[in-house]
Amino acid sequence: MKGGKIQAGVSNNTFGKSSCSAIMDVLPIRHFKKGRPRSMIHFSGISKQHGPQILFRDASFQILPGSRNGLVGPNGAGKTSIFRLIMGEEEFDAGEITKARNIVCGYFSQDVGAMSGRSALAEVMSASEDVTRLGVQIREMEAAMCEPMDEEDMANLLERYGNIQSEFEHRGGYDLESRAQTILTGLGIGPDDYSHPVETFSGGWKMRIALAKILSINPDVLLLDEPTNHLDVESIIWLEDWLSTSFKGALLMTSHDREFLNRVINRIIEVANRAITTYSGNYDFYLREREIRREQLLASHRRQQEMLAKEEDFIARFAARASHASQVQSRIKKIDKIERIEIPSEQRSIKFEFAEPPRSGDDVVKIDNLGKTWPRPDGDVKSVFGGVSGIIRRQDKIAVVGINGAGKSTFLKVLAGQADPSTGSLNLGANVYPGYFSQHAMDILQPQKTVLETVQDAMPQAHLGTLRNLCAAFLFQGDDIYKRIDKLSGGEKSRVVLATMLVQPINLLILDEPTNHLDIQSRETLLAALQNFTGTVVLVSHDRHFLRCLINRVFEIDHGEMRIYNGHYEYYLEKSGREHKAA
Repeated sequence: MKGGKIQAGVSNNTFGKSSCSAIMDVLPIRHFKKGRPRSMIHFSGISKQHGPQILFRDASFQILPGSRNGLVGPNGAGKTSIFRLIMGEEEFDAGEITKARNIVCGYFSQDVGAMSGRSALAEVMSASEDVTRLGVQIREMEAAMCEPMDEEDMANLLERYGNIQSEFEHRGGYDLESRAQTILTGLGIGPDDYSHPVETFSGGWKMRIALAKILSINPDVLLLDEPTNHLDVESIIWLEDWLSTSFKGALLMTSHDREFLNRVINRIIEVANRAITTYSGNYDFYLREREIRREQLLASHRRQQEMLAKEEDFIARFAARASHASQVQSRIKKIDKIERIEIPSEQRSIKFEFAEPPRSGDDVVKIDNLGKTWPRPDGDVKSVFGGVSGIIRRQDKIAVVGINGAGKSTFLKVLAGQADPSTGSLNLGANVYPGYFSQHAMDILQPQKTVLETVQDAMPQAHLGTLRNLCAAFLFQGDDIYKRIDKLSGGEKSRVVLATMLVQPINLLILDEPTNHLDIQSRETLLAALQNFTGTVVLVSHDRHFLRCLINRVFEIDHGEMRIYNGHYEYYLEKSGREHKAA
């Protein structure tokens, strides 16, 4: 029942009315109209523990119909466990999770699994096999309606037909293929690539296909774990618009993209300090409200401590006096019953600043008619960019922008001396010491070495205390410094690479997606360090908040050409005509 026939049938509306349309036209409306299931999930008094680590206890929250929820909290707090508990992939220790009847949940995680044997479009549509089966049932029922049967059997058939047709329509069966195509295109995989075998796509593009699969099933509850990790700015903007205007279900997602959260989310669910707390607002509102709540908690804690001190002082002074025995006992009982206010620990964050770099000349890089080509498998060559001329000046903060595949990373490689130009020239100025962070910088780490050994290789003359302090600044404390590189997460590896760069006398930072594996708080810390860095920065990043707050020039690569905008990111958006896309 799988294959092109059913998929084509869905897209061409062959699952519509049968030739027996007169029968359907007189059916009562109740046979065809069925309300959308209540897409609500309720956590009530949930406790969850991983070994000795308590993730949360007695936690309660709801996912309401149509709500847009952002799931935030430090790494390891339990955000992924929330997703897995909803999907039934993990068990909770206590409490209750209830779901509205018949809801469909779609879960996108960073583990996309194996993909092979289908085209990109067929892979996306394969997620909706249940919908295509409903379409087959509709056609079979329509055929059966044209056959003679008694009145009771016809009534039962019409009842089932109405329910299945309503579910088919609710799941978007009538426009399944066109919806899959729209989503794929929005995520950067255009019509020319629909028929390409899925196994020919790189890991990052497979992540897009996996995301398209989840979006295309039109679930009642959409669970997204870092959906923007492998998207360029254009695809992120498309996803923002799709979630805001096309998707009608409930959304729960994590993201390290602050601007994306602010544009999509209207409710924050924080997992931190073994508790789950909700905030009604976007991410910026959450930050302000959390600080207000913490100040109120600190004030309440101070008042409680003052009250307890007075009561304990009274007990200590009069405990030995028989005349005050009843008062002493009363106050002992009173303070025993008081629920003590606990001050949650602050979330750890990276704390560093780049060492003062040696001063370079005013002209850091001179570029003259620079071009780069790559050989094609057919023996021809592909032009990545060409005819690039310009000067990078001291203390410039430059963003290199363009769609995926435009050549941004290639330009940075040439700039960093990791690849030779095909035409033209690139010359570093006086006293320029470049440092290069690439998307694959983590791959050059030696997997068998520990964090401490890796940092020590970058600072062979440093004392152990200095090395420990540097590691601690990047959140490797205690025994964490003895973790092997191959046991670290992507974010941890990124922090190791940044730590080794920090100790070098670098005055030209060339950064290719430095924020990809960092959480929001770590991104903010890196942003502050780069703002205060007195050298020169050239970077590629899809984090718009990062770009808005940092850069003062933009190099745009578009169809092999480079255009230079001498202004901040907003200036670039306005002059390039792209400001409406980021609005």
